[in-house]
Amino acid sequence: MLDVQFGQASDFGKIRSNNEDAAGFFVPASHHQARSHGFLFAVADGVGGMDLGEVASSTAVSVLTEEFSKAQADTMLISLLPRLIQHANAAVHDKTLEREYRGKRLATTLVACALRYDQAIVSHVGDSRCYLVRNGNARQVTQDHTLVNEQRKMGLITAGDISKSDARHILSRSLGPELFVSPETTAVTVQSGDVLVLCTDGLHDEMTESMIANIASQKRSAQEIASELVQKAVEIDGGDNTTAQVIRVRSVEQVGMYRGRPYRLPA
Repeated sequence: MLDVQFGQASDFGKIRSNNEDAAGFFVPASHHQARSHGFLFAVADGVGGMDLGEVASSTAVSVLTEEFSKAQADTMLISLLPRLIQHANAAVHDKTLEREYRGKRLATTLVACALRYDQAIVSHVGDSRCYLVRNGNARQVTQDHTLVNEQRKMGLITAGDISKSDARHILSRSLGPELFVSPETTAVTVQSGDVLVLCTDGLHDEMTESMIANIASQKRSAQEIASELVQKAVEIDGGDNTTAQVIRVRSVEQVGMYRGRPYRLPA
């Protein structure tokens, strides 16, 4: 049976007077629901320079988690998650049609991770990230949807140039500005002992993968690890809101796949 422990933390930082980050989750109420629906975790970062970033991020997370809880049982996560992100995008976009937000521009990043059996499905838009920490090493699962990362993929700049670029936070995709959005979705087979870290750029801009791995590999609760990750990032800089969710995989239920559907492997 899939069993996870999770924790989350967020901080305004040293400069901001409000927090435009948001985080949410869905935890199944029973073993049956863990198999039929699974777990969901999500982190969003309201885009700086836009209006009401906290409205955009909180709307995206609340729509995503609510729709996930209502999804039909046994729906394939790899098709469900990007569809729900599309719903979240429409909800953020439609906020600008409401009287109190008319004339405003709302946008947010979003990274979501759904887990069922031994699979983690990660879907994202923007530069909020997911890391997989295994055996003391961290691997970035997501690829930033930023202008400089698109340039890197085209060979116009190197990876080392990104951290020095003044344009490193210019997004090539975000939720809200357009009626439709294209999330990027990845499937990861998880193992007992793995740790998944979802975070905003306030954290990953300040901490290397090795720093994240060292903290996430500690024999402490997921909540303590999330708090330490955020605290360390704020200590280093603190110029932005900083949020982290930590999901520790304690056990998994291995399955096989037949025509896209999971089946339990014989003991």
